[in-house]
Amino acid sequence: MDKDILIWGSGAIGGTVGAYFKRAGHDVTFVDIVPEHVTVIRDPARGLAITGPVDAFTVVAPAFEPSRVEGKWKRVFLSVKAHHTEEACRALEPHLANDGYVLSLQNGLCEKIIARIVGPERTMGAFVNFGADWLKPGEIIYANRGAVVLGEIDGKMTPRLAKLHDEMKGFEPDAITTPRIWSYLWGKLGYGSLLFAQALGNLGIADCLGRPELLPLWRRLAGEAVAVALAEGVEPLGFNGYDPEAFRPGASEEDARRSVDAMVAFNRPNAKTHSGVWRDLAVRKRRTEVDVQIAPIAEIGKTHGLACPAVEGLVAMIHEIEDGKRPLSDHNLDELARIAGRG
Repeated sequence: MDKDILIWGSGAIGGTVGAYFKRAGHDVTFVDIVPEHVTVIRDPARGLAITGPVDAFTVVAPAFEPSRVEGKWKRVFLSVKAHHTEEACRALEPHLANDGYVLSLQNGLCEKIIARIVGPERTMGAFVNFGADWLKPGEIIYANRGAVVLGEIDGKMTPRLAKLHDEMKGFEPDAITTPRIWSYLWGKLGYGSLLFAQALGNLGIADCLGRPELLPLWRRLAGEAVAVALAEGVEPLGFNGYDPEAFRPGASEEDARRSVDAMVAFNRPNAKTHSGVWRDLAVRKRRTEVDVQIAPIAEIGKTHGLACPAVEGLVAMIHEIEDGKRPLSDHNLDELARIAGRG
């Protein structure tokens, strides 16, 4: 008999969502590549602890490293970093029921990769913007609530989507479903470009976005993402202060300022002060999702004859930091602003 939910990638996002589903009584199994994390989750004396200002609780559940997973599951919640999507999908596919599906709890356009491997009919999209960080094996801080949107990649409103939505409200009461999941995913790409820019320096999200002299940079970065989305035939949708309409061609500086102010207001009170990208670079010293999440904006833009100098400059700077050729510094944003201004 197929089991219910397999969390593939049990870090900040997957670990938090999986813990809520486990606490609600669902049959949940966790998978992660960090052996110590796996050991703690399944240890009856310890378990997976969710901490922070939003909630605090601990769950104990079956947990395995990828090579030790056996059996099949009806649903796999995929929450690995975007650049590990293809490898993870090929590893999980043998464990996905024929009539099951993979839910992408990731950044970027990962649903395209997932659908290519497991099939579009076994792929469901999601957009999440809550804040969480992996602190140590067995402990994740749930720092702030944020938007959660679920949708079939073909836009249909299906019974399985309705069922998942009802269950997901146990985690995020304001979770919604949509026939336009790609609009939210493209919206997150625009917002994501701002978070990657924040990761070039040391100021937190709110303080970085709030630098008035960087407003032209925010307009250029988000504007490039919005322009490419529109060229793709997608009208990006906003969330938590980010309004794509404020960055589309023809929008005013005041439109952008209002959206930036709203993003600052959303992020200011959060316990998670810095982006996950910044933590990848500054704390965990590992490569980011830039090549799968941000670089495609410029790559797709080229197919439409759209130049994206700000996005390309951002990607290049992230690579330099990853390779140890550029230090983290708030001056990096000033340099990127100059590059964007010349575009």
